[in-house]
Amino acid sequence: MDCGYSQLVGDREVLFMEKTIALIPGDGIGPDIVREGVRVLDAVAAKFGHQFTYKTVLAGGAAIDATGGPLPQETLDTCLASDSVLLGAVGGPKWDNVPGELRPEKALLGLRGGMKVYANLRPALMFKQLSDACPLKNEIVGDGLDLLIVRELTGGIYFGERGRSDDKQTAWDTEKYTAPEIERILKLGFESAMKRRKKLCVVDKANILESSRLWREVAEALKGQYPEVELSFMYVDNAAMQLVRNPGQFDVIATSNMFGDILSDEASQITGSIGMLASASLGDGTGPGLYEPIHGSAPDIAGQDKANPLATILSCAMMLRYDFGLSAEADAIEAAVEKVLDAGWRTGDIAGTGAALEAVKAAGKLVGTKKMGDLVLEAL
Repeated sequence: MDCGYSQLVGDREVLFMEKTIALIPGDGIGPDIVREGVRVLDAVAAKFGHQFTYKTVLAGGAAIDATGGPLPQETLDTCLASDSVLLGAVGGPKWDNVPGELRPEKALLGLRGGMKVYANLRPALMFKQLSDACPLKNEIVGDGLDLLIVRELTGGIYFGERGRSDDKQTAWDTEKYTAPEIERILKLGFESAMKRRKKLCVVDKANILESSRLWREVAEALKGQYPEVELSFMYVDNAAMQLVRNPGQFDVIATSNMFGDILSDEASQITGSIGMLASASLGDGTGPGLYEPIHGSAPDIAGQDKANPLATILSCAMMLRYDFGLSAEADAIEAAVEKVLDAGWRTGDIAGTGAALEAVKAAGKLVGTKKMGDLVLEAL
């Protein structure tokens, strides 16, 4: 891995970074959006004096086609040897009928496990410029939506023992957690809450599941270390309801792998802008993080200059902030995206429908993938 150095610029010390980033374009629109993310990273590097080197590798359906498997060892080795990893998207109907162990999505589980990135941070932020796209009533959303879901990523039912009976008529998947696995996620939840509005809600199914009761026990044991944080618990079915009934009550949600998978997708939809939402998957800080937009591969629009690259660009901002410690650079990207939205520019997925869409078209503000990337670069 490369390193950084600092020097005086005027009367202040400036940190310059030399970093290697593994790129996994993946499938569908993945190559389209990763391309724009790289362009923005290069612009940031030029503006702030850094140097980013890229290594492109295969995963998902593209890897199945080229190598017969969803995650070649070379890909994992390259990711582990890099300073950070940027992923586009994997999967698509082309590979729906391959055996379960060869599905493109297996690449994601393999990357998360191999890279030991056990925590997925998914901000659900409703951009004020896109508030009209929110499916909830104004009186429910109020001044906006800004919550963070901290999802456990390498344990639980997705990684537990599974199988089929000899006659294939019975199947099982096991939800299993250890206290240390839970503790490291909840610590991140508490620490995230300390930086936000100091509220942490642990979502579980403790009335039914023994593993959920362990989550509660660990949370109760930890709360004394974070006396400023208001700790609460909520059953997952109620949490799913409360996200659409009163999302403003949540600040940070910490939860298990499967529950986090479901709730984070629900939260993304109530922002009205799944094409805008980034994510970071982090480990203990000794290895690279994995950054990706939360949306899918959308193969029906791949290569047609229709995909929204902003979630990927915002994922790059998270990379700069969490892996490289470059807060000013991350802020610059986020401010550039806000500026572009303020000016009324929209890709098709965030342009609205009916009269709103026609207004965007009439103003000449409906743009494609590359033009949206160009606009962010200009704003930078």
